[in-house]
Formats: sequence, structure tokens, C-alpha cells
Amino acid sequence: MAMRKEVTGIKLDDAIVKAREGEKRKFSQTFDLIVNIRNIDLKKPENKFSKDIILPHGRGKDVSVCIISDTISGGVGKNEIEDFSKNKSAAKQFTKKHDFFVCEAPLMPLVGRILGRYLGPKGKMPRLLPPGKDPKSIVDETKQSVRINLRDSPTIQIAIGSEDMQDVQIKENTEKVLEEIKKSLPGKAQIKNAYIKTTMGKPVRIGVL
Repeated sequence: MAMRKEVTGIKLDDAIVKAREGEKRKFSQTFDLIVNIRNIDLKKPENKFSKDIILPHGRGKDVSVCIISDTISGGVGKNEIEDFSKNKSAAKQFTKKHDFFVCEAPLMPLVGRILGRYLGPKGKMPRLLPPGKDPKSIVDETKQSVRINLRDSPTIQIAIGSEDMQDVQIKENTEKVLEEIKKSLPGKAQIKNAYIKTTMGKPVRIGVL
């Protein structure tokens, strides 16, 4: 019996066009990138990683960023974080409400102890807010970012834009993420294949290597 040949990917430009095909929705769909990794043993902690990537053109949608601080106006402070230890339901809702968190160094241990169990599995552990750093610049930078996580499954799926963005913007965002994933892979690990899709659309395989 002849072996079935695996279908190879198409050029990224063409994959983006193809991913846009199909029934139009009443909302702006997200463009997702799905990357499968091979030759990696995720039972080894040293092979797992999490990394924030600043997209050249942002995500095309508003992103919620929560500041955890006792010194910055509008921030969520120590007392509020401590209150979550008494209300697990409120803690879960709080961690679901925001896409990203940034936190001042003194509050990091408290956040890890009380909210780590909810933030960790979602890949939402806070970014550090360095002393003296303008919080607005950190928030603006974070809104342009996505976080890749490689932990329990050799598959990474993240948003890399929205339907409202131009094809060239989607392309450059995708290329940036693929580049950063390649640089972050440990040892002999490689990208096996990659797909791009809209929220309700079918995955379209792209040629990456």
C-alpha cells in the first residue's frame, strides 16, 4: 500500500487570503496562529518556556491590562489581592477579566501565593513593573504583545491579529512570532508545522521552513 504523502503548506501571503474565505461574521474575527513542535520532551521542566512577544502591528483589538500596585493610581493593591484568598470565585473571575497583568516587585510574592494557581495554568503570570519605569509605557507595550507558552502540550496557539487588519500586517506579525518561537526552542526541537485561521474558519497550513 502506498504511503499517503503529507500535504505541504502554502505561502504565508496565500494562506492569509485563503483563511479570510468563507462566511462573513457579524464581528471581527481573530487571526490565530497554531504551531506544532516536534522533537521535544515536555516532561523535562527545562524544555518548557513562556515568552512575551511584541507584535509589529499589535493584536488589532483592545487588550485588558491590569496593574497590581500600591503606588500607582487605579492599580489593584495589596489589600484587594489579600481579599481574594477568602473568595476563590472572585479570584477566578478577576484572573479571567484581564488579558495581561503587570505587577510591582514587592507584590509579586503575594500575587504568586494567592493568584498563582489561577494565573499559572493560563500563562498569565504578571510581567514585572521595574522601579521608576513609566507604567503607561509598560501598559502600551503589553497591549501590543502576545505570550507564547510551551508547557503541557507541544502545540502553541495564539492570536496574531484581527480581520480588520491588512494582510501585510497579519503577515509581519506571524513572521515575528515564528521567528521568536524558533529562537526559543530548546535543543533539537523544531517547528513541525504551522497553521493560520480565523476564529470560525478552517485552519490553513503554511510553509514555515
